[in-house]
Amino acid sequence: MTTAWIYLLTAGVFELGFTTCLKLANNFTKVPYVIGFFICGIISFYSLNKSLATIPLGTAYAVWTGIGAFGTAIIGIMYFGEPANLPRLLLLAGLIGCVAGLKMLSH
Repeated sequence: MTTAWIYLLTAGVFELGFTTCLKLANNFTKVPYVIGFFICGIISFYSLNKSLATIPLGTAYAVWTGIGAFGTAIIGIMYFGEPANLPRLLLLAGLIGCVAGLKMLSH
């Protein structure tokens, strides 16, 4: 795995941090989560930007948002009581398949 892909995975993981902190910040009233939101956001966007040195923009953005969408949905299910019905889980699995396909097709 190249450095650019490591940056992209890092960007995706920190996207999970900023979306989760956004939920926990309670309309920006809980300062520790607001700080976490900004720190994770900065790291995520910085890492995404670094990945663009060699990964095409469309691929990087799709993978970044895919990691974020899948991971945030799983966090929502596990920690915030969001539904985990079969259609939702199948669509999330399809999302991961698309992200993996983009990784395999990128040059």
